[in-house]
Amino acid sequence: MSKKWLFILIAILAVVSGCGQTTGSGEDTIKLGITQYVEHPSLDAAREGFIEALADHGYVEGENLTIDLQNAQTNSGTNATIAQQFASGDYDLILAIATPSAQAVVTQVRDTGKDTPIFFTAITDPVAAGLIESFEEPGSNVTGTSDTHPDAVSNVLKAAKEMFPQAEKVGIIYDAGEDNSVENVAQAKEVLNELGLEAVEKTATDPNGVSTAANSLIGEADVIYIPLDNLVVSNLESVGMVAQENGIPIFVGEGDSVERAGGGFVGYGFKYFDLGYQTGEMAVKVIKDGVNPADIPAERPSTLGLYVNYKNAEAQGISNSKDLIRNLPEELRQNLVEFE
Repeated sequence: MSKKWLFILIAILAVVSGCGQTTGSGEDTIKLGITQYVEHPSLDAAREGFIEALADHGYVEGENLTIDLQNAQTNSGTNATIAQQFASGDYDLILAIATPSAQAVVTQVRDTGKDTPIFFTAITDPVAAGLIESFEEPGSNVTGTSDTHPDAVSNVLKAAKEMFPQAEKVGIIYDAGEDNSVENVAQAKEVLNELGLEAVEKTATDPNGVSTAANSLIGEADVIYIPLDNLVVSNLESVGMVAQENGIPIFVGEGDSVERAGGGFVGYGFKYFDLGYQTGEMAVKVIKDGVNPADIPAERPSTLGLYVNYKNAEAQGISNSKDLIRNLPEELRQNLVEFE
C-alpha cells in the first residue's frame, strides 16, 4: 500500500473512531444532567436511588454513564443558570430534583425547542407546577414521581390531634416562594380546619429566617408541623433546637426527617431512595427501550408508613411517646417504622 493511501486510511479510521462518546465495550455513553435545588438527606437519597436504578440496568458511572451534578443550594439565580446550562448543553437526559429545579429546567428546555427527556422527583404537585398535563398523560418530554401520598398530610395531622388532644394551635414553617410548599400548606390548613385546630403560619426565605420563624412560635404553637419544604427541611436542626428547649413536639411531612437526630418525632412517608429508584426505572424505559416520556404516566409513592423517633420525642419533652404511638387508631399505625 502506498503512503498516500495509508494516510487516507488512518484519517478515515480516526474520524470513525471519534464519532460519539463510546465506552471500551463500544456502547454509547449516556450523558446525564442532574439539577438539585438544595442538599439535604431526602433529596440526596432520591438522587442516589435514581443513579442506582440506572446502574442496576447496566448504566454505570465511569463506564457508560457520565453525570453532571449541579446544586443550586436554594439560590434562585444559581438555579436559573443551571437550567440554562442544561437546556443549551448536549444531554441525553436530565433529572430535576425538587419543584424549583424542575420548573426552571423544563421552562428553559421548552424555550429552546428541544425534546430532551426530563425526569423529576420529589415534587409535591407536578400538575399545579406546570410540569405535566396530568399524571396519566404527561403530554410532553417530561415525567417523573411526586413525593406526595394522598393520605400523608391528613395522617400526620390526625396523629398529632390523637396524641395531643389538648393542642389547639399548630405552627407551620415554610418558604412561601416554593410552589410545592404553598400547596402542601394549603392541604394542611384544610385538614386542620376539619380537626378544629388553628394554623399559625411562619415563613422564611433563608436559613436564618427558619431559625427566627421557629423562635417566633414559642408560646404561639402547641405543636409544630414541617411540610415538604426544601428550605426548612435542609435546616431542620435549627427548628429542632427550639423544639427541644421549649418542649414542643415536631411533626413532619416525610420519613427521612424523622430518622434525623434533632428532627421530627412523627411523620408519615417513605424512603426517598425508593422514590428516586422508581424514577430511575422510568428513565431506563426511555434510554434503553426508546419509550417516549409522554407515554410514561407520572407516579406517586406506592406505600405510606408511620415513622417515629423516640430519641427525638424524649428530647422534645415527650416522656410517654411509646404509649402515644401504641394508642393510635390502627389505621394510623400501619407500616410502622421506629427509631430508638
